[in-house]
Amino acid sequence: MNKKWLLTPFMLTLILMAGVAQAERIKDLATVAGVRSNQLVGYGLVVGLDGSGDQTSQTPFTIQSMLSMLAQFGVTLPPGTNPQLKNVAAVSLHTNLPAFAKPGQLLDVTISSLGNAKSLRGGSLLMAPLKGADGKIYAIAQGNLVVGGFGAGGSDGSRITINIPSVGRIPGGATVERAAPTPFGSEDSIVLNLHGPDFTTSKRVAEAINSAIGMGTAYPIDASSIKVNAPKSHSQRVMFLSIVENITLEPGEASARIIVNSRTGTVVIGRHVRVTSAAVAHGSLTVTIVEQAAVSQPTGPLSGGTTVVVPNSDIEISQETNRMFMFNPGVSLNEIVQAVNQVGAAPGDLIAILEALKEAGALRAELIVI
Repeated sequence: MNKKWLLTPFMLTLILMAGVAQAERIKDLATVAGVRSNQLVGYGLVVGLDGSGDQTSQTPFTIQSMLSMLAQFGVTLPPGTNPQLKNVAAVSLHTNLPAFAKPGQLLDVTISSLGNAKSLRGGSLLMAPLKGADGKIYAIAQGNLVVGGFGAGGSDGSRITINIPSVGRIPGGATVERAAPTPFGSEDSIVLNLHGPDFTTSKRVAEAINSAIGMGTAYPIDASSIKVNAPKSHSQRVMFLSIVENITLEPGEASARIIVNSRTGTVVIGRHVRVTSAAVAHGSLTVTIVEQAAVSQPTGPLSGGTTVVVPNSDIEISQETNRMFMFNPGVSLNEIVQAVNQVGAAPGDLIAILEALKEAGALRAELIVI
């Protein structure tokens, strides 16, 4: 049974009243299924470089591309000719085609060297197509590059490079030639996909929409998707989504997690992390050995002894104190941090303590190592 939707000022008032509480908007929690950007990629030539282009003897595809382009303009080189170019570089192009982008709109393009060009500074990209995953051309790129990096070298082979001079951008350098297909408006309903799957948030999103617009408007499909009945008219659907995405609600809180970066030693502990009753001993033995040379001399000139150097080793063993602490049942994040700071544990020590608590079954959280 199809519903007829009428957007009235009363409905807008309900939305504004719902947003008074401290909460998050639906547009910050979810996206509309089918409304997405599409990746575009291309290949081209950058010309006009100041001797910093590809070494054509090592990058034959640059010569092949140049000869192919010249042939399209009616320029044919004698057979066996091998141009030694220094001001041309073969490059890859990539950009994102936003949802609902229309022909004639401009896109920023990133240009990256494919060969051994030292720098793309001062170069210009010749007209190059940008294709989607389906092989169709969706945009055409051309223009002067903006390069943030810089490089300089001496005759003795020394060289200094600041940032990455082999990558540049062309702001507004691509023109959209074809709109990407989208399923928006082709069905009687829309689906909202949460950025992070959560059953509580999915339920609350559906409840907030039903409370603001009317019962039966939305219902959760699973932990990440909510189906919303929407008007079929394109103009009405745009207005309807404008209202829906500004509805506010209190999302469900994330599950207890501890994220550990094994490369940098960074540890992030969520607020719901709890520890059951456990005792932790953390410490180490420090052994210090000091070698001192002592001189032994005879007691008198007639004793017949000789002066010798006698090694004297001083060995000291110390153990750090205050390295054992107790976790009571249900300890909170703040108490965990205070206990660890009291013993002066470094990030590496904290990781070892958390892993040991997990193995002991005392850590009520998911330990994720990235």
